[in-house]
Amino acid sequence: MDTTFGDEVKTVMERADLAVVLPQDPILPIGSSLAATCTLSPELGLHASSLYWTLNGERLSSSTYSLVSSSSLSVTIHSLNGSQQQSGDNLVCRAADGHVLAGSCLYVGAAPEKPVNLTCWSRNTKDLSCQWSPGGQGEAHIVTKYTFKYKLRWHEKEKECEIYSRGKQRYSCYIPNNIALFTPYEIWVEATNHLGSATSDITTLEVLDVVTTDPPANVQVSRVGSLEDQLTVRWSSPPELKDILFQAKYQIRYRLEDSADWKVVDDVGNLTSCRLAGLQPGTVYFVQVRCNPVGIFGSRKAGIWSDWSHPTAASTPSSERVPTDSCDPKPGKQNSTLRRELKQFFGWVRKHTYGCSGMSMKLYDQWRVWLQKSQKTRKQEVAL
Repeated sequence: MDTTFGDEVKTVMERADLAVVLPQDPILPIGSSLAATCTLSPELGLHASSLYWTLNGERLSSSTYSLVSSSSLSVTIHSLNGSQQQSGDNLVCRAADGHVLAGSCLYVGAAPEKPVNLTCWSRNTKDLSCQWSPGGQGEAHIVTKYTFKYKLRWHEKEKECEIYSRGKQRYSCYIPNNIALFTPYEIWVEATNHLGSATSDITTLEVLDVVTTDPPANVQVSRVGSLEDQLTVRWSSPPELKDILFQAKYQIRYRLEDSADWKVVDDVGNLTSCRLAGLQPGTVYFVQVRCNPVGIFGSRKAGIWSDWSHPTAASTPSSERVPTDSCDPKPGKQNSTLRRELKQFFGWVRKHTYGCSGMSMKLYDQWRVWLQKSQKTRKQEVAL
């Protein structure tokens, strides 16, 4: 885009009666040709042979010009590429000193192809969200309007979605309420621009087949007595579905405190508790749970996994034992690290608890979570 074009619009408007470019703001298919003419008013006192053309700030070759008369200069551009921006490409007629005399916006693109990859989901059976992608090679270079339409299969007029959002090569629509659960919908997307229109395939949708839910609530992780390699995870079913007939399926994932690699436990089934085994002693783990509401009101389709719950931390018991005949172990790297962590821990306790009645391993685990968040924040600040 011509970086000075915005400032030059005022100049064009001031000289609107003195020069004009035709055609004004044409909409053209990719690969087509354009012949434009700049016509001057005698009041300017300029000869058309002194003019030149620019497209998006780049000067066009004089070999593309044709002197129509002493007051008119034309330019012919062949094999037009798609517009660089949806606001149009700037074709400008300029005086010999570079001043803008007149201009036109070129909208070069293609008719849309039918939208594809239309998928939907309903959160807790209360709403409906759908998304899709433009067809073919993607965007058509010019402004294209997408309209999501839906209707009950047998007895309702079609409706249009009113809430839209756009991501990278993805569009989405949100219907917040009034969703029918026991009657199938027909859904489709229409794409329209000045060069044509296209409609996606019509899809039949049973809302009960695409239900997802909130993450499981009240996730708790605790030790299994003094067992050094195990932790117990407990959680509650999603509260939004408490009055709906379904059989939940759960997944757990967990990782070491200093690791980004998650290990997933797939075979939890419909239980709301699970014991993790084979863990490292004396180690902090972060745990998350998610839910798949399978078979809502008898649906035979696999449900859609919820988001993961917020991480919950707990530590396994340590297998290390301090010798009973030594009150002052020999100093070393490990002992120094322990002393430093204990100093930080007791400083944190003084700020967050009162007295000693709150001292517990759970409190220690909470401190480890706080410590990790603080370290990450410091690293981010250093990076900035």
